[in-house]
Amino acid sequence: MDPGYVTLEQVAEHAGVSLATASRVINGSTRQVSQRLREKVEASAQELGYLANASAQTLARNSSSLMGLVVHDIADPYFSQIAAGVTRYAEELGLVLVLGTTNRSPQAETRILSALRSHRAKAIVIAGSRTTSEGTDSRLAKEIEAFARQGGRVALVSQATLPADTVSPDNHAGAAALAQHLVAQGHRRFAILAGPTNLRTARERLDGFHSALSAAGLELAHHNVVHGDFTRDGGYESTQRLMALGTDATCLFAVNDVMATGAIAALRDMGKTVPDDLSVAGFDDIPTLRDLTPTLTTVRLPLEEMGERAAALALDTDYQGEPRVISVEGTVMARESTAPPKA
Repeated sequence: MDPGYVTLEQVAEHAGVSLATASRVINGSTRQVSQRLREKVEASAQELGYLANASAQTLARNSSSLMGLVVHDIADPYFSQIAAGVTRYAEELGLVLVLGTTNRSPQAETRILSALRSHRAKAIVIAGSRTTSEGTDSRLAKEIEAFARQGGRVALVSQATLPADTVSPDNHAGAAALAQHLVAQGHRRFAILAGPTNLRTARERLDGFHSALSAAGLELAHHNVVHGDFTRDGGYESTQRLMALGTDATCLFAVNDVMATGAIAALRDMGKTVPDDLSVAGFDDIPTLRDLTPTLTTVRLPLEEMGERAAALALDTDYQGEPRVISVEGTVMARESTAPPKA
């Protein structure tokens, strides 16, 4: 018999049970079926090569075996590391992970969440910085609340601005600790590749770094703060603009590692040496840094662990209280890309 044409009716007939009984076994209905009948149906389905209808199973259970993961850009190592943690946790529970990428579009984020809700996903993890636009958060919050009324759960790896459990990296404290390390190394003049102006992650890291400099009695010149895309190419282009302005900085802080890699490439193309001509530091400690020369001073976040913790929160169906926030601290990793400035 061709497995592609095996029907549930044929499975029921082969097992000698009613169609309703076969459906309860195959589609996971909450109604009880005896162990003897269950084994007969499962044995017949296996022998005939029957493939269960996922939509029918979803209707029977009012949820599916799907778990959603929504990220800004899976090509960015920051998100791929978080995805690895979510994937590992989901697979251990036998769930199928469905990935959606938004390219940093709030409209796409809401649209993907709505699609996952329509497919009765069991849970969803959303990873990515929130923006400073209240309207976009408001639309996404309504979608999260609708998903919760349907029985689903959402967790975030982000800032705690939405009605969902959140794993939140302490960007402000991590950037402040990095600035303190660099000041202790002897630097007094800094430049910052500050990322997009509307991205909360970028602003938190900029503010944390700046606050530590202020506490040390150091001023940050306005022309030494350059905004640009949160990407490798954004770091490259921002560094070109910074150097064209004639910066006097001895240390350059990029608010994420991919921008820092672009900065080092731009400096190399200009004939500059890191750290002899300019020290460079980043934030995140993405795995691709192992291949970067010189090795990058940065702030390490436990990205895979953050993904796992978010997945655990999203799948914690027993919890019914107020949204929980788990703050994650970063660790300064001192490496070869920063050194005491030359006299």
